[in-house]
Amino acid sequence: MSLRRRSASAKRGLLAGVALLVLSSAQAYAQAPKTGPSPDGLAEDQLYMEADLVVRDDKNKVSTATGDVEVRYQGRTLRAQELVYDEAKGTMRARGETSILNADGSVEYADEIVLDDKMKAGVATGFAARMPKNIKIAAASAVRRSDRINELNRAIYTPCDICAPDGTKPKTPTWSIKAERVVQDKDRQLVYYRNAVVQIFGVPLVYLPVFWHPDPEAVRKSGLLPPELSASDRRGLSYEQPYLFVLSPHSDLTVSPQINTKVSPFVNGRYRKRFYSGALDARFGYTYDEDFDSKGDPFGDKTSRSYVLASGAFAINDKWRWGFTAERTSDDLLFDKYEIGGVYENRGPYVADDRRLISQLYTTRETRNSYFSAAAFTIQGLRPGDNERTFPIVGPLIESRWEPDGKVMGGRLRFRASAVALTREQSPLNAPPLRLDGLDSRRATGEVDWRSVYTSTAGLRIAPYVQARFDAYSLDDNFVGVVGVGPRSKTLSRGLAVAGADISWPFIRRFKDLSVILEPIAQIALSPDLKQVELGRNALGQPVYLNEDSIAFEFDETNLFRANKFPGYDLYEDGLRANVGGRASVFWDDGRRATILVGRSLRTERNDVFNTQSGLRPKASDWIVSATAEPLRGLSFFSRARLDADDLNIARAETGANVNSKWGHGYVRYLRDRADPNGLKVENLDLGGEVYLSKHWGLTAYGNRDLVQKAWVIRDLGVVYRDECTRLDFIYRREDTILGRLGPSESFTFRLTLATLGEQ
Repeated sequence: MSLRRRSASAKRGLLAGVALLVLSSAQAYAQAPKTGPSPDGLAEDQLYMEADLVVRDDKNKVSTATGDVEVRYQGRTLRAQELVYDEAKGTMRARGETSILNADGSVEYADEIVLDDKMKAGVATGFAARMPKNIKIAAASAVRRSDRINELNRAIYTPCDICAPDGTKPKTPTWSIKAERVVQDKDRQLVYYRNAVVQIFGVPLVYLPVFWHPDPEAVRKSGLLPPELSASDRRGLSYEQPYLFVLSPHSDLTVSPQINTKVSPFVNGRYRKRFYSGALDARFGYTYDEDFDSKGDPFGDKTSRSYVLASGAFAINDKWRWGFTAERTSDDLLFDKYEIGGVYENRGPYVADDRRLISQLYTTRETRNSYFSAAAFTIQGLRPGDNERTFPIVGPLIESRWEPDGKVMGGRLRFRASAVALTREQSPLNAPPLRLDGLDSRRATGEVDWRSVYTSTAGLRIAPYVQARFDAYSLDDNFVGVVGVGPRSKTLSRGLAVAGADISWPFIRRFKDLSVILEPIAQIALSPDLKQVELGRNALGQPVYLNEDSIAFEFDETNLFRANKFPGYDLYEDGLRANVGGRASVFWDDGRRATILVGRSLRTERNDVFNTQSGLRPKASDWIVSATAEPLRGLSFFSRARLDADDLNIARAETGANVNSKWGHGYVRYLRDRADPNGLKVENLDLGGEVYLSKHWGLTAYGNRDLVQKAWVIRDLGVVYRDECTRLDFIYRREDTILGRLGPSESFTFRLTLATLGEQ
């Protein structure tokens, strides 16, 4: 017999039944939609019920539905074999293969459920649930004491798989927590355990009389984060335990004390706060201890040792931004001694070299056709031999550009202006014996740039350009050569210009499943002869030019077709020159590709302004070769080289490969650079990656080898275990570098991350 009836009392009881879904263990359930139809097509206040039989006892005010009962309400479905609502007692009972399917996909099961009609309290026996994040929980009984407190008795919790992949048999979870009692406090967003036992592969590992962790559905909650255990020659056995304090919905503080057996504890911290207009991120650390060497042996006096790595970026309005970075440390080797990672990262628009910290204050304004920035910064050097007094204080540093709307004389017109002031406390020349004042320099620049593009019907592309620039300099404390340098201070100005054209003519040929592009490229540039800003002469009588912003210069494919190859303002390329080359590319329809570029720079006159190692001094420069390829999905190669103009020997080469597949990922890099004037040659190999030998077990490795010294600089070798709920890392590291008093060292690190328990 099949009978469907909808009455006020029956509806009230069924609503109570559906509300049982909140009787969960350790989850904050998804809220039902408040407006619009639910996924099953029902409106907000509508429900659908079907059963083999529905009986209404009006005398006793009892409604009973039996036989494959199904109720759908607000995107949720309740199924049971029997559903009884006693209006007089104000109770509802569902039993027989009872389950509730929620809109978020989570499911609760029970042998029997009893709930009051006010939906404030209830009990379920034989309770089990499958929640978001793959969380499973089971309990002998579940009690809903209020709409904010849920309680489970004799419960087990795990986010790990509990069935074999084929679903035919049960599987022992990688880890789980069994407890006599589990309480979910929705107000505090915490889950409490009484007499908890942490099990690994079903084996009891840790007993905790009282234990708690954030509700896995809580967005942010205070609690422990994954710890790190390590052992090294320098600090002995170390244990670092981060703890997250959620201070507000917009700020938090992480405190990570590092406990060491050989040296004093070190406390790391991180404070983050988001404002309506931006965000602040500040890392810091502190200890009070003696200094120590690579074996952990102390020396010197005890003193405070600390660091700060902070940054902030904020919007003033839709055009203006401002920000800062503050990076300082009390000890040059502090980060190495306590193995503090993530130090030399980009936190602002201006970036220092490796093993150097930069503190900056900046503001920018950007519109569709204009840009302005103003900044000031200082640098702290942490390399052996760095003398911070010789580093300049930069400020102000101003850069701006503007271009009018529309074309001017058929092309794009752009104006630029910049200015910078550098102040040094001490000169690096003949110091520290003489301790001379450092060179101070100030520069102001104005520039106009016009460029257009013309393309013929045959595909020939010609892009003429004209650039004109004016520089004004003021120099103080010029001690180059020390003796006979002339005046210590001077001012000068200069005008610069360049005119030329970029020319390219790509030829495209289509084959069956690929396209081939051959593109000859040329650039013609003409500049009047220019006298560089000369500071004086060195001991060999050679001129020394002002060069504050083009020190780190390498001739490669990125600047081959630049009219002025110097990246900064102080040095400038003049004369008549032509940059020529050709590019060939192949593109397959399935996504594979390959590209090669070959080119060089030709000049009418030799240019000794470039350094001897650049390959640009002769009339015909070194050859530039660059290639990239992706022959397979997940596999890519790159190579760039500079070949000697006379004998095609390798002057500098860098090549590498990247691989990414379901079995892991990795990379390899090789760098070779011929000896500089001091006889120092660079050749090293850098490689690393992670490969899985089985579904769960893998190896990680990293290495950097100095091929000139035939020695490893650093080596990492690790074993990793991972599954759907756990990651376990064992890492061995050997460092052979010598930094000050820190010699070679060895360390071993252990990391354990459990899903839903403080995972990062």
